[in-house]
Amino acid sequence: MQYLSTRGGMNAASFSSILLEGLAPDGGLVVPNIYPKYDIRKWVKKTNIGYLDLAKDIILNFAPEIPSEELSAILNNAYNTEKFQSSVIAPLNMLGDSLAVLELSNGPTYAFKDIAMQLLGELFSRQLNLEDKYLNILGATSGDTGSSAEYAMRGRDRIKVFMLSPKDRMSEFQKAQMYTLTDNNIHNIVVDGVFDQCQQIVKNLAEDLDFKKSTNLGMVNSINWARICGQIIYYFYGFLQAKNCGWVDNKISFVVPTGNFGNVLAGHIARQMGLPIYRLIIATNENNILEECINCGIYRPRPAQNVFNTSSPSMDIAAASNFERYVFDLCDRDPTYHNQVWQELKINGCINFKANGMYKKIIEKNSPYSLFAGKSDHKQRIKTIRFLWNKFQRLIDPHTADGFSVGMNIMEKDEKIIVLETAKPIKFAETIKEALGFKPQIPTKIVNLVNLDQKFVSMKANIKDIKTYMENNV
Repeated sequence: MQYLSTRGGMNAASFSSILLEGLAPDGGLVVPNIYPKYDIRKWVKKTNIGYLDLAKDIILNFAPEIPSEELSAILNNAYNTEKFQSSVIAPLNMLGDSLAVLELSNGPTYAFKDIAMQLLGELFSRQLNLEDKYLNILGATSGDTGSSAEYAMRGRDRIKVFMLSPKDRMSEFQKAQMYTLTDNNIHNIVVDGVFDQCQQIVKNLAEDLDFKKSTNLGMVNSINWARICGQIIYYFYGFLQAKNCGWVDNKISFVVPTGNFGNVLAGHIARQMGLPIYRLIIATNENNILEECINCGIYRPRPAQNVFNTSSPSMDIAAASNFERYVFDLCDRDPTYHNQVWQELKINGCINFKANGMYKKIIEKNSPYSLFAGKSDHKQRIKTIRFLWNKFQRLIDPHTADGFSVGMNIMEKDEKIIVLETAKPIKFAETIKEALGFKPQIPTKIVNLVNLDQKFVSMKANIKDIKTYMENNV
């Protein structure tokens, strides 16, 4: 297994070689040279499938150089009952005959991103110890990535985290999770702007090769390949649980609330590996660039000032940073052709898939690249939260509500829908109260979180100032 750049300007490298990197040296995204085929049949008849066993079996396809015993130790440290409150890391909760939610938010920050980030923290520590190196992580968050990364990296003596977050664009609980951390290796930078401005600063600094080298810069956003690798696992795990629960036909679909495309990209790759997903359905909020792309054929990122501030804030994103990997696959993994297509985005501000002939691949149901999409708004997510509570006594967060809203709206006859949970409802208590008249109960261990002092620095969306701050604190 070797890794290449979507833009073709990187020498083939191993998993360990690209683990600590973000963007490839040529500005592209790192991808495996092939998608390994995975035989799911060996798991189908097993009734007690261990998440760690499945994870190990899948990850070794992407990181064969990690000794099996070491990978077992890494997984045991990443996924244990102390961190995830259960030995079942991603349980499937059935809601009637045709709906299910894959619980991905049982980790330390109550967000699905904990699953990949806890793995990443352990992999980073192993690699840094092997190479006797130190790493300065730069990231941007729209809500959940920041806290998941910081909780995964806090206290690690070879790692510092510099996390950019948009001012007044996250819930109070999300801010409290991040800004109350007092670990010396955690630096929270509140940027007077929106998420996409934070993300652009991260990308620009990652492309500054001199700065990247002088600061030993690394990335934990979903542009880091290892995070995508960690997310592929729960698609297989959710599918196998559904089979064990009696969903035996061939119409099992996944609905994925997403803004950055990383979560649905993992599903796309799982399908390339052989997972028989019937449909991959993208759910967006009012910031619907992905829904517009799938349903209209044009990928058109928006200016930062045109990003709506919504009640599902983790998807308030104007440009999907992982979309390039999917486009690379649409281009039959030809970097020359991909660069031509991607250049269209730079020149025209959009990619017209109808004009370049690739739209057929996106919308044909039997295509290995097919995607479906819908959007939800505040009124619909409130209605959906209320519906799931009244019918199934299932409390869901606003992003997961977007997933159910879209999934139930476009669901086919005899189709079975698994919605990927985004976060615990407690992270969005005000929206839950609006929908149901009460706030979710705060877990005992974090009941005083919002009352703790918060530690952060405030800055303009100015790359020079942020660069200087990092140079003074690495």
